[in-house]
Amino acid sequence: MRGGTSKGGYFFKADLPADIAQRDAFLLAVMGSPDPRQIDGMGGADPLTSKVAVVSRSAREGIDVDYLFLQVFVDQAIVTDAQNCGNILAGVGPFAIERGLVSATGDETRVSIWMENTGQVAVTTVQTPGGTVTYAGDAAIDGIPGTHAPIPLEFRDTAGSSCGALLPTGNALDVVEGVRVTLIDNGMPCVVMNAADVGATGYEDRETLDADMALKARIEAIRLAVGARMNLGDVRDKSVPKMMLVAPPRNGGAVTVRSFIPHRAHASVGVLGAVSVATACLIEGSPAAEVAVVPEGARKILSVEHPTGEMSCVLEVSAAGEVISAALLRTARKLMDGIVFG
Repeated sequence: MRGGTSKGGYFFKADLPADIAQRDAFLLAVMGSPDPRQIDGMGGADPLTSKVAVVSRSAREGIDVDYLFLQVFVDQAIVTDAQNCGNILAGVGPFAIERGLVSATGDETRVSIWMENTGQVAVTTVQTPGGTVTYAGDAAIDGIPGTHAPIPLEFRDTAGSSCGALLPTGNALDVVEGVRVTLIDNGMPCVVMNAADVGATGYEDRETLDADMALKARIEAIRLAVGARMNLGDVRDKSVPKMMLVAPPRNGGAVTVRSFIPHRAHASVGVLGAVSVATACLIEGSPAAEVAVVPEGARKILSVEHPTGEMSCVLEVSAAGEVISAALLRTARKLMDGIVFG
């Protein structure tokens, strides 16, 4: 399935080996990793197309399904659950309904999802006219051609999902390797810094960023230095934290971002990464707040500009200035259904 701006395999948990090592070996074979082309598997030679959703019926009260996200590295024999993925999340609701884990309730069906990676809840709304999932509709998201059925995602209690706190160091601003950064986790651990502080503009395309080895080495040094500070330990072989370079908006949005995930530039920006960056824009003294254009009011729509368009985050803010909930619009599409061999 395509979920948001990512693509991956969606599996019943019971269909995968219970032993973690066997499961990971199978998924590496499915995707064709490790190999830069993933020629011997289903992966698309890109971290955004080498992803897996493991779905099961939930035993938790008020929750429909449990969802475990696994990132299958492209050129390394690594399968990690160290992060969540809001894009692949967009396909979990339709998958659950199509597989009979959730019954359609009318023209729209709400599916509550326990995100196992972070222990948080997301609620997704799936279009089910006549009790059947449809992927056709008029919703458009940047980075995906055409229009599809809208799939709104609402996130709850995401602050500190992986790091234990929204700001794991307790600071709006830290200085790491001589660069001013905000270490933040509102659904995705991120290091947010001003692009200009690391010698970038923040408006480069993906290819230019990927070709800048000096830039990537500099931000990787920062990433390795903050792992312990963010309660993530040694992050050398982990896919978190994500590295976010921010700049003033150019197209009427709130902020511009260039994201590294973490060693390659993102074609757009991850869903939960966008939420964390948008949240950083609201934190006084952060590099993001310095460049952002933030609307007034308790309900703020922050458009996060990225290389292929924008992603709008709807943030509900309490009287104390804390983000209560975040919602985004995604789409998904079923691409194939069958048997894959490991």
